[in-house]
Amino acid sequence: MPCGRWDSNLGLLQEQPLMDNWPGYDLDLFTYPQHYYGDLECVLIPHGIIVDRIERLAKDIMKDIGYDDILVLCVLKGGYKFCADLVEHLKSISRNSDRFVSMKVDFIRLKSYKNDQSMGEMQIIGGEDLSIVLCCANMLLLTLSDVVGTGRTMKALLSSIEKYKPNMVKVASLLVKRTARSDGFRPDYAGFEISDVFVVGYALDYNEYFRDLNHICIINEHGKEKYRV
Repeated sequence: MPCGRWDSNLGLLQEQPLMDNWPGYDLDLFTYPQHYYGDLECVLIPHGIIVDRIERLAKDIMKDIGYDDILVLCVLKGGYKFCADLVEHLKSISRNSDRFVSMKVDFIRLKSYKNDQSMGEMQIIGGEDLSIVLCCANMLLLTLSDVVGTGRTMKALLSSIEKYKPNMVKVASLLVKRTARSDGFRPDYAGFEISDVFVVGYALDYNEYFRDLNHICIINEHGKEKYRV
């Protein structure tokens, strides 16, 4: 996916997927940590647009769930900012509605990448108390992920969750990648659809770097080599 200067004629529609020819925004239009200068190609999705999109996702979720209480299962580490922002919007909507929706948050960590390549197997860390909280009959399990790529990781996680027999499971992902390696899995709620590029920022990392970057950006080859392990 090429990156270049932002063209005001292209725009960036939140409701539409980012096409493969989307050039991204020029880095000079934004502020970002100086220690990442030279490590990025472009800003793919600015922070303000991310936050606005998450607010809309929260409204869609609250509209769909009816009167079910929610257990939010955050997939760490890359999903923590998505989770924090989405939960705040969900709470705000609930407080201003005619029925308060109870929300609980639990965390699980999936480890499947080394550098920018999938290791082909997934490690699940945490979530030991799910059997207790999922015993509630009207509890909706809302699983939050940072990125859905091939879909295999999320399917493996959902398979492990099924043993607890949750009442209802919905998946929300900030990003969905268009990739020929996809097995067809689609989350119930998605923020943005992007091409098959390696992105960092907004808690998405490359070997634990770039989590402190507010925007979602494409890392360049210099950055990959600089932080390779």
